[in-house]
Amino acid sequence: MAEANQLFKEFKIQSVSEFFRRNAAMLGYTGKIRSLTTVIHEAVTNSLDACEEAGILPYVRVEIEELGREHYKVIIEDNGPGIPEKYITHVFGKMLAGTKAHRNIQSRGQQGIGISGAVMFAQITSGKATRVITSTGDDSIIEAWVKIDVDRNEGKIVKKEKHPNPKGWRGTRIELEVKNVRYVRSKQGIYWYLKLTAIANPHAHIELIEPDGKLIVFPRSSEDVPEPPVEMKPHPRGVLTDDVYRMAKKTRRSSVKRFLVGEFSRISDKKIDELVEYIAALRLIKTEDDKNVQEQLYERLMEGEVKAVLRSFKGYTKVVKQVAKLMDKPPEKLSWHEAEEIVEAFRYMKFLAPPTHGLRPIGEENIEKGLTNILKPEFVTAVTRSPKVYSGGIPFQVEVGLAYGGEIPGGFELLRYANRVPLLFDAGSCVTTLAARSVDWRRYKVDDLDRAPLVLMINVISVHVPYTGTGKQSIANVEEIQNEIRLAIMDAARRLQTYLSGKHRRLHQAKRRRTFEKYVPEIARALSVLTGKPEEEVKNYFLSYIEGHFAAKEAGGAEEVSENA
Repeated sequence: MAEANQLFKEFKIQSVSEFFRRNAAMLGYTGKIRSLTTVIHEAVTNSLDACEEAGILPYVRVEIEELGREHYKVIIEDNGPGIPEKYITHVFGKMLAGTKAHRNIQSRGQQGIGISGAVMFAQITSGKATRVITSTGDDSIIEAWVKIDVDRNEGKIVKKEKHPNPKGWRGTRIELEVKNVRYVRSKQGIYWYLKLTAIANPHAHIELIEPDGKLIVFPRSSEDVPEPPVEMKPHPRGVLTDDVYRMAKKTRRSSVKRFLVGEFSRISDKKIDELVEYIAALRLIKTEDDKNVQEQLYERLMEGEVKAVLRSFKGYTKVVKQVAKLMDKPPEKLSWHEAEEIVEAFRYMKFLAPPTHGLRPIGEENIEKGLTNILKPEFVTAVTRSPKVYSGGIPFQVEVGLAYGGEIPGGFELLRYANRVPLLFDAGSCVTTLAARSVDWRRYKVDDLDRAPLVLMINVISVHVPYTGTGKQSIANVEEIQNEIRLAIMDAARRLQTYLSGKHRRLHQAKRRRTFEKYVPEIARALSVLTGKPEEEVKNYFLSYIEGHFAAKEAGGAEEVSENA
């Protein structure tokens, strides 16, 4: 039998970087086309987030240079705020680090893995460091070559130069060499990704230089920079015991009461009094020996009958006073058990839904601008639903854009987004796909969805988008989110139905008009012979009558459509 020391000889602590180096597919680096698109995705989302937080209209330039077979240099440049020199290694070389991952805030990236994952992918496929050129607009430009120390999950600069900045350039340019990838113009490639990004971000100017040197420009159609998202306090229904315990140790509030009121949303002084009663009631219920009685008391507590539950125990006021003292103690002295009691009480209490002021939708006007600018449809509409919450008290919002006809080719196209970021892969398991296919499109005069010149855009925004995996390409099938998507789609589809009804009616009237006008010359000749009136005069009379008749019909139809809308 092997000794324990022998068994543990190969025991090793694995860093985050080492884990993702071995499991790059979890970050989206799987397949030659998808891997290249993922590199671009991570860099572009960083650029857009940085520009928006700094109040800058984004300019993003992507260049793909072919160096050999399945070997490319990828260059992404933006006009963002730049990166201070001391943060370069953290941004590009340290996983699970960033300005947004630790904050309760809506952002395109949520994990702090993205761009450092791209740097690692370049490093493990080409062996080359990533070249970073950046300036915050001061008198110098920093040029650094960054690699990741996988064992330590740290970035290291292998070479650095500082250059003068006489023109005050500000922004960031990164250059990565990647191998075993392919550039193709498919619906999972870079061109399509940037096209969809331009639709959801009409305020961004995006350029792409393809490997053959062709320049493609997606110009901005809006001059308004979206307001940066606001950090939101956690909601009581969405926290764990560990969250409360850790937050209590870090806060500077003077008491547990002030900590709960100040660090959480929807908790007031009045709510603290209620919390005290619920904690006291839970403590008393647990002293009940009869399990049936205990279950009945839990049910009454769930129904909000906390005062009645308290009164069913003798000496309950003593327990309430004990819990009240808990609220006055310093937060750093809060025990795990006490944090557990607080969170358990949260589960029984009723709270207002979390505030949604931190969500930043694209907006109906901007969705219509983006779809019109890129797709050139004959009809476009957009719907932005009111914010809602899904399980755990997490706020989210759904937006839908619908474009029909014009330059859109036949065949239904679903454009999926999360926080304005295009989702190109894993569509089959995504809640957006399930919701779009669950709608009966025939009710809205779309008889054959798969052949219709129809583009449906769905954007789900949230502080925490419930992705199905770390690759962030598919949204989990959460019931509340699916219902909101369906309602938004049906709202937009009703507007399409109104448009198509009017279009069909106009086509029918035009056909009837041509039929009448076809027989006017023959009728005019016959009536001229019978009445002695000039043939041209009779002909003009009937043409004028037909024109007036169909003009009245068209006006009546337009009024009817307006009333129905």
